[in-house]
Amino acid sequence: MALSNGASELKAGPGAQAAAGAKLSALFAGTMGPLIGLVLLCLALSLTTDTFLTVRNILNVLDQVTVLGIMAIGMTLVILIGGIDLSVGSVLALAAMVMGFVAHPDHLNLGMPAGIVTALVVAGLCGLVSGLLVTVTKLPPFIATLAMMSVARGLANMITDGSQIIGFPDWFTSLSIIRHFGFLSVTVGLMIVLAIIFAIFLNYRATGRSLYAIGGSAEVARLSGIPVNSLTNWVYAICGVLAGLAGIVLAARLDSVQPSSGFGYELDTIAAVVIGGASLSGG
Repeated sequence: MALSNGASELKAGPGAQAAAGAKLSALFAGTMGPLIGLVLLCLALSLTTDTFLTVRNILNVLDQVTVLGIMAIGMTLVILIGGIDLSVGSVLALAAMVMGFVAHPDHLNLGMPAGIVTALVVAGLCGLVSGLLVTVTKLPPFIATLAMMSVARGLANMITDGSQIIGFPDWFTSLSIIRHFGFLSVTVGLMIVLAIIFAIFLNYRATGRSLYAIGGSAEVARLSGIPVNSLTNWVYAICGVLAGLAGIVLAARLDSVQPSSGFGYELDTIAAVVIGGASLSGG
């Protein structure tokens, strides 16, 4: 009997180890894999350098990721419904150029509030058009947003014939420079507030939960009474608005706008969303 129990334990040992190894492999291969890799990288840098895990460096990282973080919030919504938006970098540039053209004294000179509002409206319209291309014409999101990427970039170049606009009011540029309470700039605070708002929306509101259902199966969601097309249009519009807001934040940091802004940001944004745990297959 004792020999039998010992043999069973010997057999169970390798089996348990194999199961544990399979679970670990699945964890790294799944949506948590990139996040775990990022945590391990941060841990390695913290142990091997004296400057990484410092207040100054953390604040600098927060300042640097603000633009990407705001865009990633909008991209998260799009990816949750099984879509993708390749136009966010170009929409960022277009919104920044619109704001500069409307607000700057050398152009329309209508003031910063008018410039900011106009930029956000234009960015939202770009996102809405992308959504309509997906829901009405049934174009794949990749193709629809690729087209919008080209259109938005072209419009950004047309506004000033490719020239940059330099010099904005001090109160505007200070939004990304002055740290309130010794650590928090207005732009970083804005990113944090937006992240909290959309986290609550996705987890505790019926409409937010519906986005997961659309990403799982749009047809099943439609049969369940969820307005799939309407929500899809809204998601792309919100993604556009947040891309435009990111362009305004970038303008505040650089004290200038140029039509070449945002090149490659769409890939960085998608990567940030995936590292954050979202699945490119939606849901």
